[in-house]
Amino acid sequence: MSENFDAIILGAGAAGLMCAARAGQRGLRVLVLERAEKPGKKILISGGGRCNFTNIGAGPANYLSANPHFAKSALARYTARDFLDLVESYGIAWHEKTLGQLFCDGSAKQIVDMLLDECAKGDVTVKCGEEIASVEHAGDFAVTTQNGTYSAPKLVIATGGPSIPKMGATGFAYELARQFGLKVVEPRPALVPLTLGGDEVLFREISGVSAPVVAEANKARFPEAALFTHRGLSGPAILQVSSYWRPGDPVTIDFLPGRETDWLLETKRSNPKSTIRSLLREALPDRLADILDEKIALPGDLGNLPDKALRGAEEQLRRWQFRPSGSEGFAKAEVTVGGISTSELSSKTMESMRVPGLFAIGEAVDVTGWLGGYNFQWAWASGMAAGEAL
Repeated sequence: MSENFDAIILGAGAAGLMCAARAGQRGLRVLVLERAEKPGKKILISGGGRCNFTNIGAGPANYLSANPHFAKSALARYTARDFLDLVESYGIAWHEKTLGQLFCDGSAKQIVDMLLDECAKGDVTVKCGEEIASVEHAGDFAVTTQNGTYSAPKLVIATGGPSIPKMGATGFAYELARQFGLKVVEPRPALVPLTLGGDEVLFREISGVSAPVVAEANKARFPEAALFTHRGLSGPAILQVSSYWRPGDPVTIDFLPGRETDWLLETKRSNPKSTIRSLLREALPDRLADILDEKIALPGDLGNLPDKALRGAEEQLRRWQFRPSGSEGFAKAEVTVGGISTSELSSKTMESMRVPGLFAIGEAVDVTGWLGGYNFQWAWASGMAAGEAL
């Protein structure tokens, strides 16, 4: 069996469906090929099943890329407000949690159904359960699966990155890019828990304990919660800095966000009978406070401790350095840093400058958002940019 289309999109995820809907509604004959048995699998599990579908504050500063300017064009032309207008036009109820994160009141399935309905409006053909055997390019692009060969003058890579392999994620996008001579920025796990070893294994004993902190890695700072796990560190603050962290680098934690400078010295003067442990127990969960106190090793009343020692203890608490032994890898990573190099693509259309007719969008590209709906917004924006240009 052989069928001809105007455009073939590989991947029925957020970016692929958005791209297909726009191109189809522009009158193109569009085919979406998806390896999984259902479209939008990653959408369905996102946000605890409620889909953190965008972030109202999404802008270029919220993304990592070898070229920090690349995302500006697409994000400016299709904003979080634009996607929210689409959501509201379908009567999907939503709410804002924290820091501009928008979620469905109901189910993430509402977002998938909306995207499929948008595709249907453009008579898009969506085929699931299609294993791609080969992609050839001789004039048109020819994609062969177990069910036949499909051809089109335009091909869009929207198969994502290798994060969450249990959902069927692979590095296929990078293999395909390399096949066509496109550069790939080395992919690595992002928004991923970090592991602790050595002397820091002690902290794994307080698995399940979380606290509000400011986490920092390579000058990126995030004031959110950190969670201690049986393997190391997680929670929103850690997931955020993990995208900036590299093996061997420290992660610095401020355990006293919001506390005045010289907190310990001021308390020494106002309440000299206090101890560091008792004060930490007021500020932090008891089990965490006890471990930090043990590590600081300044027992006794504050009134009996030198000011210099208290300044040193406070500095340690504000800049506590962990040296992660690694991360939990792509298996637990929410997204991927790296991917198809932005130097290969037009920032306006997402089309390859080396291979006319070849496009790349979404997580397949070296643009990675923060935790909190930013990656979905990049999927919508890059998908729309390509859908307009096909």
